[in-house]
Amino acid sequence: MPPDPALVAHVATSTGLTESEARRVIEDVVAFHAEGVEDYVRRRHAHLKTYGARNPEIFARIATELGTRVVAAPPLSERQLRRIVYG
Repeated sequence: MPPDPALVAHVATSTGLTESEARRVIEDVVAFHAEGVEDYVRRRHAHLKTYGARNPEIFARIATELGTRVVAAPPLSERQLRRIVYG
């Protein structure tokens, strides 16, 4: 689905980008935020685990992050997060 032409024009005007550059930026941002909750939780868990974080810290951090996403996920308990990661 192509971005709203009014949004493209606004971003182009406010940033000095060309309309094609603004469209590409908008499409990239929308794609980034289109990641599903389960995919996001799995990806973040693996990333944080790589840097030595422990599960209690990881699940608390992910729960907080989910509430700040553009389209916020519903509140998930640590148990629900564990089920997403470990099945």
